[in-house]
Amino acid sequence: MPAREKSEQAFQRALKLIPGGVNSPARAFGAVGGTPVFFQRGEGPYLWDIDGNRYIDYVASWGPMILGHAHPRVVEAVCQAASRGTSFGAPTLAETELAELICEAVPSVEKVRLVNSGTEATMSAIRLARGYTGRNKIIKFAGNYHGHVDSLLVAAGSSAATLAVPNSPGVTPGTVQDTLVLPYNNPQALEDAFARHGDQIAAVIFEPVAGNMGCVLPREEFLEALQRLARHHGALLICDEVMTGFRVAWGGAQSLFKLEPDLTTLGKIVGGGLPVGAYGGRAEVMDHVLPAGKVFQAGTLSGNPLATAAGIATLQELKENPPYQRLEELSARLAQGLSEAAAASGIPHTVARCGSMLTLFFSPEPVVDWDTASRCDTKRFAAYFWGLIQRGVYMPCSQFEALFVSAAHTPELIDQTIEAARDTLAQLASEG
Repeated sequence: MPAREKSEQAFQRALKLIPGGVNSPARAFGAVGGTPVFFQRGEGPYLWDIDGNRYIDYVASWGPMILGHAHPRVVEAVCQAASRGTSFGAPTLAETELAELICEAVPSVEKVRLVNSGTEATMSAIRLARGYTGRNKIIKFAGNYHGHVDSLLVAAGSSAATLAVPNSPGVTPGTVQDTLVLPYNNPQALEDAFARHGDQIAAVIFEPVAGNMGCVLPREEFLEALQRLARHHGALLICDEVMTGFRVAWGGAQSLFKLEPDLTTLGKIVGGGLPVGAYGGRAEVMDHVLPAGKVFQAGTLSGNPLATAAGIATLQELKENPPYQRLEELSARLAQGLSEAAAASGIPHTVARCGSMLTLFFSPEPVVDWDTASRCDTKRFAAYFWGLIQRGVYMPCSQFEALFVSAAHTPELIDQTIEAARDTLAQLASEG
């Protein structure tokens, strides 16, 4: 078993100063138990922890590192930008260049505003939708995560449209009273919600491929209902591609599924590993944002030189040397291998994948929404996670997070991962 004494000491030190010892809850290993691993270096498909252990990485900083860690083109761009100054609080050419790359890749985005995170992007898109339509209500889906925006931090009610219940202390009932929570992949629930509230709904926000209840793919009839009902009732359709944007395809998931949203939110890959978010869409809608319009949104560090440099370098590399076919092949190989390994051990499972994001669910039934995801064997997943850690593979520390393959992975590393999973799953099966 790899030694992790330094990580354990580092966590105890952090606990004295940082709530829970981490700066984002997913890092705390709450879903799997044990002490978080502290890392000090990444290169290509690998991470090294502070104890000197090396891992094949499938977390990819929760998605952004599609090119692998410390990609030379990205590192050089950031270093050059830093040498010229880290922030000016004024316009730069790099902001426009990144906006041009985004608009070129995503046809539904005619104008775009850069922000500092995916949470800022979704928060701003929701405000814009309300300001543009003059309506208050928002539809979101259980199991879809859109950042820690108050009005979107809500738990699902029944399978019909309900007024939401706050999902966190500090989020007031008043904040979420206009948020309707529906089951993902359920067209009838959408029909019912619009029948009841159609003239009050400002927008529907959704993940085209969910990633925070594990990788959950949309059903065709669900996507058709989303677009048809939103248009018919005059609501805006907000496609949250913070995770899927530039990940599952150059044009995002909306290009795969032939979607035409009014607004799109982006993050992760558009910053190349630095803090960036973006929201954009039809020019007519975006022109309601201050100072072109009256919907307020601002940010001192929005579009800062380091983040835009990393984003430009990443998107240029993806455009000039597209990795998507290779990522498709590697990810399909991994998905098949994990499924065969689980089957060989007699462990009930299902695998879901879209491009280079996928999840091995410890469940015998297909996972299509939060209800089916919540029935997974999370205890067995935790044992699986630690078994892979012991064998030098770093996976997301929750059954409800997708894993990511990067362009830096190789067929050999995929096969090593499958073998590690095979050994781990066989051990789990023998232990009962």
